[in-house]
Amino acid sequence: MVLNRVTYRRRLSYNTKSNKTTLNKTPGGKLVMLHSTKKTQLSKCGDCKSELRGIPAMRPTKMANLSKSVKTVPRTYGGTKCGCCVRNRIVRAFLIEEQKIVAKVLKAQAAKK
Repeated sequence: MVLNRVTYRRRLSYNTKSNKTTLNKTPGGKLVMLHSTKKTQLSKCGDCKSELRGIPAMRPTKMANLSKSVKTVPRTYGGTKCGCCVRNRIVRAFLIEEQKIVAKVLKAQAAKK
């Protein structure tokens, strides 16, 4: 009779999110428990919550070992906001500045009269 009892390979003995395992048979015919890594999530835009392109989906520990060029996009707010939201911010800032200039010109014309 084959004994199919397996035990955790680490000290944590509870079935938590960080302690998920799969059963695997080795080439020697032994049944062992392999710890699986957590699923990763893609980085999301801070404004519209859409997934950011060009940034890999990795666990934070693996992400910390990567170079900065891999973790970001060479653009303002690269790696935190998507291109559409950055474009909207730039256009909004430009229009606000234009509005201030127009208000200043109108005030100067009113003062002339």
